[in-house]
This record gives sequence, structure tokens and C-alpha cells, in this order.
Amino acid sequence: MIIKPDATDRNLIGEILRRVEKSGFTIRALQMLRLTPERARVFYAVHEGKPFLDSLCRFMSSGPIVPMILEKDNAVADLRALIGATDPKKAACGTLRYDLALDVEKNSVHASDSGENAAKEIGFFFK
Repeated sequence: MIIKPDATDRNLIGEILRRVEKSGFTIRALQMLRLTPERARVFYAVHEGKPFLDSLCRFMSSGPIVPMILEKDNAVADLRALIGATDPKKAACGTLRYDLALDVEKNSVHASDSGENAAKEIGFFFK
């Protein structure tokens, strides 16, 4: 999971971590860093050619982010349920994005959509 710049800017790191832990996840690793636009583009390479990629990379490099490694049985599905839909207007009530996100881009958190992508994303940020 990654806490995005809009959430770090609004001092929501503690609230997000509290809700993650309350949902039964164990935080195994955590760091705060700032991506360059180039590193953001590498991270989001799966979106190459899509019209929103440049804006997404600018946003993700606009301030600090907090990538982390979370552990729990059924972690990917449970985390996706906790964060809600990408568009906070479509997210279920009580999800992180419903409660905290500003819009579809500034949606406060990123979560891997599969175990395979989680492994790649963990390798991107952690050795």
C-alpha cells in the first residue's frame, strides 16, 4: 500500500495507519520518500499510453509518499475492500477513499490489485 501525497499533505498518515491496523493488517515495513517524476513513471509503467499517466506521475512526485508492506490472510482482497473504489464517488461508505479522498486522482492511497503486482511493487520500494 502507498499513502499518496494528498494524504501526507493533509496529515492523514496516522489515521490511515490506525485504520489499516484496526482492520487486522500487520505493518511489516514502512518508509517515507519522494518519487521523482521519472521513478513515478517507472512505477506506473502499466499505464503507459493512457491519457492520465502524465498527470498521475506529476501528482505522485508532488510530495512525500509512504509505501508499506502489509501482512494478513487474504491481504490483497481485504485491503482493496478497505480502501474502496478508485473514484471516491463510487467507493462504499466507510472505506478510506470514501472518507478521505479528494477526487479520482487524489484518492489518498494506492493498493496492489493482485499478489503478483504486490510482489513487484514491494520490490520497487523495498530490498
